[in-house]
Amino acid sequence: MQMECLGRLWSYSCCFDGVQSWKLLILVGIVSVVFVVWKKDGKYRAKRTGLPLGTLGWPFIGETLEFISCGYSTRPESFMDKRRRLYGKVFKSHLLGSPTIVSTDPEVSKVVLQNDGRIFVPSYPKSLNELMGKSSILLLNGNMQKKLHGLIGSFLKSPQLKEQITVDIEKYVLDSMRSWEDGQVVYIQDETKKIAFQVLLKALMSLNPGDELEYLKQEFRKFISGLVSIPVKLPGTRLYKSLQAKANMVKMVHRIIEDRKENYNNNGSRQEDVLDVLLHETNNITGHFTRDLISDNMIDLMIPGEDSVPMLMTLAVHYLTSCPLALQQLQEENMKLKESKEGKKEPVTWSDYMSLPFTQNVITETLRLGNIITGVLRKSLQDIEIKGHLIPKGWCVFTYFRSIHLDEDNYESPYKFNPWRWQEKDPTGSSFTPFGGGHRLCPGLEIARLEASIFLHLLVTRYSWEAEEDSVVSFPTVHMKKNMPIKVKKFTSFS
Repeated sequence: MQMECLGRLWSYSCCFDGVQSWKLLILVGIVSVVFVVWKKDGKYRAKRTGLPLGTLGWPFIGETLEFISCGYSTRPESFMDKRRRLYGKVFKSHLLGSPTIVSTDPEVSKVVLQNDGRIFVPSYPKSLNELMGKSSILLLNGNMQKKLHGLIGSFLKSPQLKEQITVDIEKYVLDSMRSWEDGQVVYIQDETKKIAFQVLLKALMSLNPGDELEYLKQEFRKFISGLVSIPVKLPGTRLYKSLQAKANMVKMVHRIIEDRKENYNNNGSRQEDVLDVLLHETNNITGHFTRDLISDNMIDLMIPGEDSVPMLMTLAVHYLTSCPLALQQLQEENMKLKESKEGKKEPVTWSDYMSLPFTQNVITETLRLGNIITGVLRKSLQDIEIKGHLIPKGWCVFTYFRSIHLDEDNYESPYKFNPWRWQEKDPTGSSFTPFGGGHRLCPGLEIARLEASIFLHLLVTRYSWEAEEDSVVSFPTVHMKKNMPIKVKKFTSFS
């Protein structure tokens, strides 16, 4: 069959003049080489026993084009669904330049996440590796990653931070809402991005709204635009501009670090933000964390403030709008809390927000249905078999959370927004992984929940709204097509 195809190319070449013929001959040669490589590679693959069923698709590009095409559709998981029906919940493919084992099985995915750093390591596009740098918490492995992750995670979970950050979140949310007038159209996605970035910079470096924060935000937007781009660093390319933006941010963070060191209390009593925590560790163990490592990770940790946390708040508003009964119950629960605190003339504490059961169920269901993080890519350092499926050394494994969260085997009516399902279902099981898992479990997951809780509380106790038509776009990142416009109306007591 391959000779027939090559023969047809040759016959077509006779229809061109001499100048065109040599070009076609080169094309024929390239096709021949590709075919030989593909066929040879196919024989190699056939020898591997225990590999999950599936197909590696076209030479070099594999099934990437279909995967991306489905990503832009209203059902991004349709790529996975089609193959799950044919091959099962674990199958082989070739995605984003690498042979890949795709897992939509919660038990298999759990094993992969729990063995991160030992058997599996992060696998990201080349452009992202270039921008993050080797010292990024996203790319580090071993003891250094565990140490950095543990320090940041412990601080972000600490009661003292939650107490202070609650006051900051309330302030930033109320500052934003003060400009909302009756009948005004408010773009929730834009508002939540502004709020979340301010909150995160406060927790990371105690940076308040002002010129420095605005400069960082401006440069950060340039930086993040190149995270997934063609890995070419020529002037004018997206990657080049992103690298320049990161260099500008690093200079600014370096300056903040030097200023902080001059005023730093050597006994380590001051630990008000993440920067303090890392500088304290550096002082205790000389050279443990370099200035560049701290700067790079300050920048990397800004990403949730631009993407994950704002979308959690935005999608909650989106889903609540389409489910009036859930919105009513959420409002009643939060009004009750508000009135009880006003009667005692007490502030609402972080533990009050986190102990609202239905509010937490709404956030959990938003995370499940919204799938802000669709999955993670890891590369195998050795041949490993999980539940009878071989993952060869050097292959990638794609743990696709979206399919797990939308699987009828795990959730009844999975495409329905149903916060009540969490009244009896455990949100810590292997079929619920919106924040990842293992050693790389998102260290700021409790702060994300707290921020969403406060935002929803202040929104539903002060405003009603009518949402304009909008839709969720899931690729390359989850966002609202029109930034989630709503027309707000203040309650009488806040007019």
